[in-house]
Amino acid sequence: MKWWFAAGATLALASAVVIAQQADGYQERDFLTRIRRLTVEGRRSGEGYWSPDGKRLVFQSERDPANPFYQIYVLDLSTGDTKRISPGIGKTTCAFFRPGTDEILFSSTHLDPKSKQYQDEELAFRASGKERRYSWDYDPEMDIFAYHEKTGAMTRLTTARGYDAEASYSPDGKRIVFTSMRSAYDHPLNDKEKKWLEENPSNFADIYIMNADGSGQTQLTNTPGYDGGPFFTHDGQRIVWRQFDEQGLIADIWTMKLDGSDKRQITTFGSMSWAPYEHPSGDYFIFASNKLGFDNFELFIVDTQGTKEPVRVTYTDGFDGLPVPSPDGRQLAWTSSRSDGGAGQLFLAQWNHEKALDALRKAPPRKPAKP
Repeated sequence: MKWWFAAGATLALASAVVIAQQADGYQERDFLTRIRRLTVEGRRSGEGYWSPDGKRLVFQSERDPANPFYQIYVLDLSTGDTKRISPGIGKTTCAFFRPGTDEILFSSTHLDPKSKQYQDEELAFRASGKERRYSWDYDPEMDIFAYHEKTGAMTRLTTARGYDAEASYSPDGKRIVFTSMRSAYDHPLNDKEKKWLEENPSNFADIYIMNADGSGQTQLTNTPGYDGGPFFTHDGQRIVWRQFDEQGLIADIWTMKLDGSDKRQITTFGSMSWAPYEHPSGDYFIFASNKLGFDNFELFIVDTQGTKEPVRVTYTDGFDGLPVPSPDGRQLAWTSSRSDGGAGQLFLAQWNHEKALDALRKAPPRKPAKP
């Protein structure tokens, strides 16, 4: 399939963007200009991650009439060519390019014998006209795979029962950091853990690290609450991730060394702050938070040491999240519901690094964490 667009052209948004002004005078257009929508096909798309050369994005999208779940696609930004690289059956999520190779990792349930059954059941539910609130499915058959673009071969990297996903490569391509819920299935559960599994299985989610070939899988976090969405910093020396409380309502941004030591809390925002990604300059993280309303996620930036209060970037009702700066730091790809229909799609904009630095310099000191 193909979606053509003129390189460098700004596409008109399907709905008006309401921009409010910050107290310090900054507006959304100070940080983001030439905003355009990248994906139009399918029910929803999101989580776009850049190739190391900045010429492509790999993302997930619901667009196959026979499969209601996400599959993985690669978009060539110069031609508009889009190709599916996942098997087309089951559920997938969280793709990432491996630097210096032709490999792309993503998580998938395509080996689950019940995959087709689950697809048919979901299609029947949607056809019935019934609706339910969108929520993420922590499928215990989700495993991490590496797809080889030249041959089309796939290498399975995780085999433990339990959700293994949200994976990304280190800058040198030698290691992978990921989220796993395998601790929900590797031992007899006590009464509290059984309640977690029934009501909030994300409490079992912890951060793990492994070699790029799947060997040396090591657990880095071990606390109640959802530890997820990990990425390496630009120098490969630390990991940034989001840590939820046990109730699943409050999350903050944290960093740690690759061995799990020196854990540092970067935000004390009193809200659901997640999807942190470091700008390639190493000066700040870009993340999403519902600080301004439970269903209203906006983008924010915060210095990498967490000394300042976060600075708001977007001013559009609905969802703005999963921000990823380009390798050169001059563009930003993110997922937004600012188009008609309310479902997330991929957007792209020019990013103003200088304005971001200026705003962070003027930001007040970070408020201390509540005891």
